[in-house]
Amino acid sequence: MSKEGLRSITVRKFKATTNSNHPYNVYDNLLKQNFQATAPNEVWMADITYIPTDEGWLYLASIMDLYTRKMVGWYIDTRMTKELVIKALQRALNSEKPTERVMIHHSDRGSQYASNDYQQLLQEHHFQMSMSRRGNCYDNACIESFHSLIKKECIYLNRFRTRKEAK
Repeated sequence: MSKEGLRSITVRKFKATTNSNHPYNVYDNLLKQNFQATAPNEVWMADITYIPTDEGWLYLASIMDLYTRKMVGWYIDTRMTKELVIKALQRALNSEKPTERVMIHHSDRGSQYASNDYQQLLQEHHFQMSMSRRGNCYDNACIESFHSLIKKECIYLNRFRTRKEAK
């Protein structure tokens, strides 16, 4: 690999995105790692990740439809606030226009997802809330995997750009 100038893609830095020490309600894990849905807009998975850039950290809030694996909503910002996840949810609601039947919204226990404003928006749209167990990333594995791919692609593109500029 070194002879060909190839290197493995690794994610080096870790930045915590979940603060589960907050005064808000926490909901039961309804999925229990059963990542199957029978139709679109039945289960939405939500998560936040960080993306390192030349200008600093960016935070990406994503919402994935479990059945189609489509990103139905996302928002990116320099701060990891409840507004970040609210804007991602509003985009998902606007793009998918789910029916009034009960849907499951699954996320980690982060303060952004547990906030009163976010929970109120979910209730207005007839969502049943589900949250991962404390400190268990496997309970949200589908969207965690997607975020891992994004980070690897960003690192790859950054190395490619750096190598191209060096020539």
